[in-house]
Amino acid sequence: MAETKHLKSKFAGALFALLGAFLAVAVATFAWYIYNTRAHTTNVHMVAGTGVSLQISDEYNGEYSSAAVLDEFIGRLDPVSTNNILNGFQKVVGFTNGTDTQPILVANLFGQSTDTDYYQTQLFFRTNGDAQNIYVSDISFEDSDASNPISSAIRVGFVAHYPGANQAADADTMRIFSISDIKNPKKEYNTQTGQEGYVLDSTKTDGTTVPFTPHDKNNFCEYDSATGVTKLKEESIPLCQIVGDGGMFGTPVQIDVYIWLEGCDEDCTNNLVRTTLKNLALSFAAFPAT
Repeated sequence: MAETKHLKSKFAGALFALLGAFLAVAVATFAWYIYNTRAHTTNVHMVAGTGVSLQISDEYNGEYSSAAVLDEFIGRLDPVSTNNILNGFQKVVGFTNGTDTQPILVANLFGQSTDTDYYQTQLFFRTNGDAQNIYVSDISFEDSDASNPISSAIRVGFVAHYPGANQAADADTMRIFSISDIKNPKKEYNTQTGQEGYVLDSTKTDGTTVPFTPHDKNNFCEYDSATGVTKLKEESIPLCQIVGDGGMFGTPVQIDVYIWLEGCDEDCTNNLVRTTLKNLALSFAAFPAT
């Protein structure tokens, strides 16, 4: 506990001149993190020998292939929280003293976040085969400090749009994944209400928290790079469905990708303040919808 108090005090003091007295107290629990996507890629796979191709691009009318590079993000992720990315994100703007069973300071005031607080980009998928469901097959990553894993609090979200250019998002396709099953050794739940496993209710602005369990690797599909075979698990969850056009490539489908630091995660604590996610790679695979 003494170490925790020291870290919080030291970090708050370091940011005092930049953020002012009010925010210097606020960041004592919600830290800032550097996040760079230069090394981040995406890959797509199809079952070997099917004659069906799954392709990906970072632009609707761009070049499609088996891989795409995520847009670069140079900046700092401000911890945000949500249970529904289509409703937006909120971030902490005020703290109060915690009780005997809570940290020294706990978040109690929240405000709307901006699009610079989290990472967002788009990917586009197409196929020349019959109806295919798109699944996440892997989210690989590397922490800058394995003993203080920032990956424990990172979330990756997906929302598919209806087929075509500039189409609306399909709310039924929203998926939020945690990327690591490793816990932060200094984990400490940091909001005034709720408990471990709770995040901010995106339909309210009063700090209400709700229980939320993100998807994880159990909801991926299985892709064997040696054999080229895709298999579904019992709990595999598709992101969307795409279809070809009589053997030709059909209308592309846009999938929005969000990456953020879940500020209400008990793993989001001060020991991560100087750590980064060195790289992150998303992999997808297709499986016949039938």
